Amino acid sequence: MTVKTRFAPSPTGFLHVGGARTALYSWLYARHHQGEFVLRIEDTDLERSTQEAIDAILEGMNWLGLTWDEGPYYQTKRFDRYNQLIDQLLAEGKAYKCYCSRERLDALREAQMAAGDKPRYDGICRDPDNHGDADAPYVIRFKNPDEGSVVFDDHVRGRIEIANDQLDDLIIRRTDGAPTYNFCVVVDDWDMGITHVVRGEDHINNTPRQINIYKALGAPVPEFAHVSMILGDDGAKLSKRHGAVSVMQYRDDGYLPQALLNYLVRLGWSHGDQEIFSLEEMISRFSLDAISKSASAFNTDKLLWLNQHYMKTLPAEEVAGHLEWHMRDQGIDFAQGPALAEVITLYAERCNTLKELAAQSRYLYEDFSEFEAGAAKKHLRPVAAEPLALARTRLAELADWQAAAIHEVINAVAAELELGMGKVGMPLRVAVTGIGQSPAIDGVMALLGKDKVLARIDMALAFVAERAQG
Repeated sequence: MTVKTRFAPSPTGFLHVGGARTALYSWLYARHHQGEFVLRIEDTDLERSTQEAIDAILEGMNWLGLTWDEGPYYQTKRFDRYNQLIDQLLAEGKAYKCYCSRERLDALREAQMAAGDKPRYDGICRDPDNHGDADAPYVIRFKNPDEGSVVFDDHVRGRIEIANDQLDDLIIRRTDGAPTYNFCVVVDDWDMGITHVVRGEDHINNTPRQINIYKALGAPVPEFAHVSMILGDDGAKLSKRHGAVSVMQYRDDGYLPQALLNYLVRLGWSHGDQEIFSLEEMISRFSLDAISKSASAFNTDKLLWLNQHYMKTLPAEEVAGHLEWHMRDQGIDFAQGPALAEVITLYAERCNTLKELAAQSRYLYEDFSEFEAGAAKKHLRPVAAEPLALARTRLAELADWQAAAIHEVINAVAAELELGMGKVGMPLRVAVTGIGQSPAIDGVMALLGKDKVLARIDMALAFVAERAQG
């Protein structure tokens, strides 16, 4: 048997963290078994589904690298197939027309709730004699078995059993002729050969209903794994108020897809005490049966830690491909200046996100006309004129413009003037970066290039001289 999984989002919003984790688990299980992964867009909610949401889902999946083998399929393009099977169930007596009005159903629900009963359709239209006006609007209901129970072994929850008398006859086609979600899902999974369904625990109530439909159609029933919800840092269900919950918001905030994937896989699944997983390790070690039943709490600090780890340890050229987006987003023209891979090598240790790294390295690509006020006040005082001037002279004479050679020059200037390194290095840092904090200044100067460094020291010397005059 070829393992086949699917991710089937509803395009009524962006791809969120919970959906991305479900997609990842489905994708990993298929890859672990050399199987196939299907992307299906469940767009039967015509009023709420949007093209913008579809585009966002596809963009998020592509950014995460969760490539699909089939699809994307769209349910709205399969209505003929659904209706063919609904008509078949009607002919076989496994579905029926229900003429109940909205008023009757509302009154039934209110009476059941008042009596302390679970609200459910009472099946009155199962008997054709109760139909009344044959020309009245009607829906099609699935005739759920009224005896026995539905039993399935969930990979996460274990054995689940639901009595059929707790399930009502759900609507499978509306009065406007549109088939409904629970029926479409069953037909899709059957037609697409889905063997394993990974989805959120909020679908557990749908599963026994869907299993009964599989059986009525004579379709094989897939295996199920219902994963727990994700909680915010405060223990409440993860929502917009917790900040970034759309996958692409994490891209915008400067996270690498590798970091988010590694974080998401650990939100409910584990392999011993291991925290950091390459994609290959995730694939080789993933198991549905190792997913925890417990809800997982989102921890932004942990995600930041993972992000910096990947910024430092992935090949710099690979990280540079993601940094390009942030450079453009912040309006930084990186065509003229050091290679982004070199910038990452020097700056990754100091930054948690690519957004932060782009902002901190702006001065490598853009000249500035003013120094940061606090840094200039502290380090570009008249006393800095001598070390800056001597450093400029020695640097101008330097033929080998490399960080190690620049470092030796700074050391030599400090020794010659009998000054501590801070009395030379800090004025140089403010002179060449315009600010008071940066990575090792010799590395920054090496990336900037000789001409820019000398020009900026000249600007700093002019600033110091003007300040000395008062």
